[in-house]
Amino acid sequence: MDERGKVVCMAKLAEQAERYDDMVEFMKNLARMDVDMSAEERHLFSVGFKNTIGARRASWRILSSLEQKVTAGEQASRMINVYRKKVEDELRMVCNEILSIIAIHCLPLANTGENVVFFYKMKGDYYRYLAEFSTETEKKSAADQSLMAYQHAMVVASTELSPAHPIRLGLALNFSVFFYEIMNCHERACQVAKQAFDEATREIKSTGADGYNDITLMMQLLKDNLALWTSEINEGEASKDNDIDMEG
Repeated sequence: MDERGKVVCMAKLAEQAERYDDMVEFMKNLARMDVDMSAEERHLFSVGFKNTIGARRASWRILSSLEQKVTAGEQASRMINVYRKKVEDELRMVCNEILSIIAIHCLPLANTGENVVFFYKMKGDYYRYLAEFSTETEKKSAADQSLMAYQHAMVVASTELSPAHPIRLGLALNFSVFFYEIMNCHERACQVAKQAFDEATREIKSTGADGYNDITLMMQLLKDNLALWTSEINEGEASKDNDIDMEG
Protein backbone atom coordinates (compact mmCIF):
# COMPACT_ATOMS: atom_id res chain seq x y z
CA MET A 1 0.00 0.00 0.00
CA ASP A 2 1.44 3.39 -0.99
CA GLU A 3 1.53 6.41 1.32
CA ARG A 4 -1.67 7.86 -0.13
CA GLY A 5 -3.51 4.61 0.51
CA LYS A 6 -2.20 4.43 4.07
CA VAL A 7 -3.37 7.95 4.84
CA VAL A 8 -6.86 7.19 3.49
CA CYS A 9 -6.99 3.96 5.49
CA MET A 10 -6.03 5.77 8.69
CA ALA A 11 -8.61 8.50 8.04
CA LYS A 12 -11.31 5.84 7.70
CA LEU A 13 -10.16 4.25 10.93
CA ALA A 14 -10.24 7.60 12.72
CA GLU A 15 -13.77 8.21 11.40
CA GLN A 16 -14.96 4.87 12.72
CA ALA A 17 -13.40 5.67 16.10
CA GLU A 18 -15.02 9.14 15.97
CA ARG A 19 -11.63 10.76 16.46
CA TYR A 20 -12.29 13.61 14.09
CA ASP A 21 -9.28 15.74 15.05
CA ASP A 22 -7.07 12.81 14.04
CA MET A 23 -9.11 12.36 10.88
CA VAL A 24 -8.50 16.00 9.99
CA GLU A 25 -4.74 15.59 10.45
CA PHE A 26 -4.66 12.56 8.16
CA MET A 27 -6.66 14.33 5.45
CA LYS A 28 -4.52 17.46 5.73
CA ASN A 29 -1.55 15.23 5.01
CA LEU A 30 -3.34 13.85 1.96
CA ALA A 31 -4.19 17.34 0.69
CA ARG A 32 -0.55 18.36 1.02
CA MET A 33 0.38 15.52 -1.35
CA ASP A 34 -1.20 17.77 -4.03
CA VAL A 35 -3.43 15.14 -5.59
CA ASP A 36 -6.76 15.47 -7.39
CA MET A 37 -8.94 13.80 -4.77
CA SER A 38 -11.25 10.91 -5.55
CA ALA A 39 -14.90 11.00 -4.45
CA GLU A 40 -14.02 8.89 -1.41
CA GLU A 41 -11.12 11.16 -0.48
CA ARG A 42 -13.30 14.26 -0.86
CA HIS A 43 -15.83 12.69 1.46
CA LEU A 44 -13.24 11.92 4.14
CA PHE A 45 -11.68 15.37 3.84
CA SER A 46 -15.02 17.09 4.25
CA VAL A 47 -16.40 14.85 7.00
CA GLY A 48 -13.37 15.35 9.23
CA PHE A 49 -13.54 19.12 9.11
CA LYS A 50 -17.35 19.16 9.21
CA ASN A 51 -17.39 17.29 12.53
CA THR A 52 -14.58 19.40 13.97
CA ILE A 53 -16.28 22.67 13.06
CA GLY A 54 -19.79 21.39 13.78
CA ALA A 55 -19.16 20.82 17.48
CA ARG A 56 -17.76 24.33 17.85
CA ARG A 57 -20.61 25.92 15.90
CA ALA A 58 -23.07 24.19 18.23
CA SER A 59 -21.14 25.42 21.28
CA TRP A 60 -21.15 28.98 19.96
CA ARG A 61 -24.91 28.93 19.41
CA ILE A 62 -25.55 27.65 22.94
CA LEU A 63 -23.28 30.26 24.51
CA SER A 64 -24.80 33.05 22.42
CA SER A 65 -28.27 31.98 23.51
CA LEU A 66 -27.24 31.87 27.17
CA GLU A 67 -25.61 35.28 26.89
CA GLN A 68 -28.87 36.79 25.67
CA LYS A 69 -30.69 35.45 28.72
CA VAL A 70 -28.54 37.16 31.35
CA THR A 71 -28.24 40.83 32.20
CA ALA A 72 -25.36 42.59 30.47
CA GLY A 73 -22.58 43.58 32.84
CA GLU A 74 -23.28 40.87 35.40
CA GLN A 75 -20.52 38.43 36.29
CA ALA A 76 -22.31 35.58 34.53
CA SER A 77 -22.58 37.67 31.38
CA ARG A 78 -18.88 38.51 31.45
CA MET A 79 -17.92 34.86 31.98
CA ILE A 80 -20.09 33.70 29.08
CA ASN A 81 -18.71 36.47 26.89
CA VAL A 82 -15.10 35.42 27.53
CA TYR A 83 -15.92 31.77 26.89
CA ARG A 84 -17.83 32.58 23.72
CA LYS A 85 -14.85 34.53 22.38
CA LYS A 86 -12.62 31.52 23.10
CA VAL A 87 -14.91 29.36 20.97
CA GLU A 88 -14.90 32.03 18.26
CA ASP A 89 -11.10 31.98 18.20
CA GLU A 90 -11.21 28.20 17.69
CA LEU A 91 -13.81 28.55 14.95
CA ARG A 92 -11.73 31.20 13.22
CA MET A 93 -8.61 29.02 13.39
CA VAL A 94 -10.32 25.93 11.92
CA CYS A 95 -12.05 27.91 9.18
CA ASN A 96 -8.91 29.76 8.14
CA GLU A 97 -6.92 26.53 8.13
CA ILE A 98 -9.27 24.67 5.82
CA LEU A 99 -9.72 27.71 3.57
CA SER A 100 -5.95 27.88 3.18
CA ILE A 101 -5.71 24.17 2.35
CA ILE A 102 -8.52 24.47 -0.22
CA ALA A 103 -6.86 27.46 -1.87
CA ILE A 104 -3.35 26.00 -1.96
CA HIS A 105 -3.81 22.26 -2.34
CA CYS A 106 -7.36 21.44 -3.47
CA LEU A 107 -8.65 23.90 -6.06
CA PRO A 108 -5.39 24.09 -8.08
CA LEU A 109 -5.44 20.28 -8.43
CA ALA A 110 -9.17 19.95 -9.18
CA ASN A 111 -9.40 18.61 -12.74
CA THR A 112 -13.07 17.60 -12.91
CA GLY A 113 -16.26 19.60 -12.75
CA GLU A 114 -17.30 17.63 -9.67
CA ASN A 115 -14.14 18.51 -7.77
CA VAL A 116 -14.19 22.17 -8.79
CA VAL A 117 -17.80 22.57 -7.64
CA PHE A 118 -17.20 20.54 -4.49
CA PHE A 119 -14.25 22.61 -3.29
CA TYR A 120 -15.73 25.99 -4.23
CA LYS A 121 -18.84 24.92 -2.36
CA MET A 122 -16.67 24.07 0.66
CA LYS A 123 -14.96 27.43 0.35
CA GLY A 124 -18.35 29.13 0.43
CA ASP A 125 -19.41 27.04 3.42
CA TYR A 126 -16.41 27.89 5.59
CA TYR A 127 -16.54 31.59 4.81
CA ARG A 128 -20.24 31.35 5.73
CA TYR A 129 -19.29 29.78 9.05
CA LEU A 130 -16.91 32.71 9.65
CA ALA A 131 -19.69 35.16 8.84
CA GLU A 132 -22.03 33.48 11.34
CA PHE A 133 -20.15 34.79 14.37
CA SER A 134 -18.15 37.70 12.97
CA THR A 135 -19.22 41.33 13.20
CA GLU A 136 -18.90 44.50 11.16
CA THR A 137 -15.98 44.54 8.68
CA GLU A 138 -14.94 40.96 9.33
CA LYS A 139 -18.49 39.73 8.79
CA LYS A 140 -18.86 41.67 5.53
CA SER A 141 -15.55 40.36 4.21
CA ALA A 142 -16.44 36.75 5.05
CA ALA A 143 -19.91 37.13 3.52
CA ASP A 144 -18.46 38.64 0.33
CA GLN A 145 -15.95 35.80 0.00
CA SER A 146 -18.66 33.22 0.64
CA LEU A 147 -20.93 34.76 -1.98
CA MET A 148 -18.19 34.78 -4.61
CA ALA A 149 -17.27 31.15 -3.92
CA TYR A 150 -20.88 29.97 -4.09
CA GLN A 151 -21.50 31.96 -7.26
CA HIS A 152 -18.43 30.48 -8.96
CA ALA A 153 -19.51 26.99 -7.93
CA MET A 154 -23.01 27.61 -9.31
CA VAL A 155 -21.64 28.76 -12.67
CA VAL A 156 -19.47 25.65 -13.03
CA ALA A 157 -22.24 23.37 -11.78
CA SER A 158 -24.69 24.75 -14.34
CA THR A 159 -22.47 23.53 -17.19
CA GLU A 160 -20.66 20.53 -15.69
CA LEU A 161 -23.27 18.80 -13.50
CA SER A 162 -26.84 17.74 -14.17
CA PRO A 163 -29.62 19.46 -12.18
CA ALA A 164 -30.17 16.24 -10.18
CA HIS A 165 -26.50 15.69 -9.36
CA PRO A 166 -26.13 15.42 -5.54
CA ILE A 167 -23.23 17.90 -5.46
CA ARG A 168 -25.18 20.49 -7.45
CA LEU A 169 -28.23 19.99 -5.21
CA GLY A 170 -26.11 20.27 -2.07
CA LEU A 171 -24.57 23.46 -3.39
CA ALA A 172 -27.98 25.00 -4.05
CA LEU A 173 -29.12 23.96 -0.58
CA ASN A 174 -26.20 25.63 1.17
CA PHE A 175 -26.27 28.69 -1.09
CA SER A 176 -29.93 29.20 -0.22
CA VAL A 177 -29.08 28.90 3.50
CA PHE A 178 -26.40 31.56 2.97
CA PHE A 179 -28.96 33.97 1.51
CA TYR A 180 -31.44 33.29 4.29
CA GLU A 181 -29.18 33.22 7.34
CA ILE A 182 -26.26 35.49 6.43
CA MET A 183 -27.59 37.96 3.88
CA ASN A 184 -31.13 38.06 5.27
CA CYS A 185 -32.39 37.84 1.68
CA HIS A 186 -35.35 35.57 2.33
CA GLU A 187 -36.98 35.84 -1.07
CA ARG A 188 -33.69 35.12 -2.84
CA ALA A 189 -33.11 32.09 -0.63
CA CYS A 190 -36.48 30.68 -1.61
CA GLN A 191 -35.80 31.37 -5.29
CA VAL A 192 -32.49 29.47 -5.23
CA ALA A 193 -33.99 26.51 -3.38
CA LYS A 194 -37.14 26.34 -5.54
CA GLN A 195 -35.24 26.60 -8.82
CA ALA A 196 -32.90 23.78 -7.82
CA PHE A 197 -35.80 21.62 -6.64
CA ASP A 198 -37.87 22.21 -9.79
CA GLU A 199 -34.95 21.61 -12.19
CA ALA A 200 -33.98 18.39 -10.41
CA THR A 201 -37.59 17.19 -10.44
CA ARG A 202 -37.80 17.67 -14.20
CA GLU A 203 -34.45 15.93 -14.69
CA ILE A 204 -35.50 12.91 -12.65
CA LYS A 205 -38.84 12.61 -14.44
CA SER A 206 -37.29 12.82 -17.88
CA THR A 207 -34.11 10.76 -17.53
CA GLY A 208 -33.95 9.17 -14.10
CA ALA A 209 -30.84 9.71 -12.00
CA ASP A 210 -27.98 7.86 -10.33
CA GLY A 211 -27.25 8.17 -6.62
CA TYR A 212 -30.96 8.09 -5.82
CA ASN A 213 -30.60 8.05 -2.01
CA ASP A 214 -28.38 11.15 -1.98
CA ILE A 215 -30.71 12.91 -4.39
CA THR A 216 -33.76 12.07 -2.28
CA LEU A 217 -32.08 13.49 0.82
CA MET A 218 -31.15 16.75 -0.92
CA MET A 219 -34.59 17.14 -2.43
CA GLN A 220 -36.25 16.60 0.94
CA LEU A 221 -34.01 19.17 2.65
CA LEU A 222 -34.70 21.72 -0.07
CA LYS A 223 -38.42 21.04 0.25
CA ASP A 224 -38.30 21.30 4.06
CA ASN A 225 -36.43 24.61 3.95
CA LEU A 226 -38.82 26.04 1.37
CA ALA A 227 -41.80 25.12 3.55
CA LEU A 228 -40.15 26.52 6.67
CA TRP A 229 -38.95 29.72 5.06
CA THR A 230 -42.26 30.39 3.34
CA SER A 231 -43.96 29.96 6.69
CA GLU A 232 -41.46 32.29 8.37
CA ILE A 233 -41.87 34.93 5.69
CA ASN A 234 -45.64 34.77 6.08
CA GLU A 235 -45.87 34.31 9.84
CA GLY A 236 -42.51 35.49 11.26
CA GLU A 237 -41.67 32.20 12.96
CA ALA A 238 -38.24 31.29 14.36
CA SER A 239 -35.49 30.43 11.89
CA LYS A 240 -33.63 27.17 11.41
CA ASP A 241 -30.27 26.51 9.73
CA ASN A 242 -30.64 23.35 7.67
CA ASP A 243 -27.58 22.80 5.51
CA ILE A 244 -25.64 19.76 4.47
CA ASP A 245 -22.36 18.55 3.11
CA MET A 246 -22.99 16.17 0.25
CA GLU A 247 -20.27 13.53 0.09
CA GLY A 248 -19.35 15.15 3.38
